[in-house]
Amino acid sequence: MMPELLDRTKKFALGVMRLCDSLPPGAVGWNLAKQLMRSGTSLGANYREAQRARSKAEFASKVDISQQEAAETVYWLELVIEYGLVQGDTLQAARRLLGEAGELCLILSAISKSSRASPEKKPH
Repeated sequence: MMPELLDRTKKFALGVMRLCDSLPPGAVGWNLAKQLMRSGTSLGANYREAQRARSKAEFASKVDISQQEAAETVYWLELVIEYGLVQGDTLQAARRLLGEAGELCLILSAISKSSRASPEKKPH
C-alpha cells in the first residue's frame, strides 16, 4: 500500500473542490465545476478502493479507473485555464492542480503496469 499516494490524492481532491468553488457562476462555470469535481475526486476514491481489492484483477481495474479519472481531470483543468475562467492566485492554483494531475496520471499508469507484471500479489 502507498499511504503517501492516498494522502496525495485526497489533498488533490480538496484542491479541486476549492477550485470548483471559485469558478464563476453561469453555464460554463457550473458545467466545468460539475465535471471537474466528479473526476478530480473520483480518482482518489477509486485508488482507495483499489487498496481493498480482493484480487489482482480488481486492484488493476480500480487503478486503471483512477488513472482514467486523472487523465479526464487534466482535460477539464485545461479547459478551465484556456477558457480564462480564473485569474490571479486562482489561475496559479489551477496550474498547480494541472501539474499534479499529470503526475498522478504517470504514477497510476506505472502502478497499473507493475500490477499486471507481477502475477502473485497486489503491488501497492
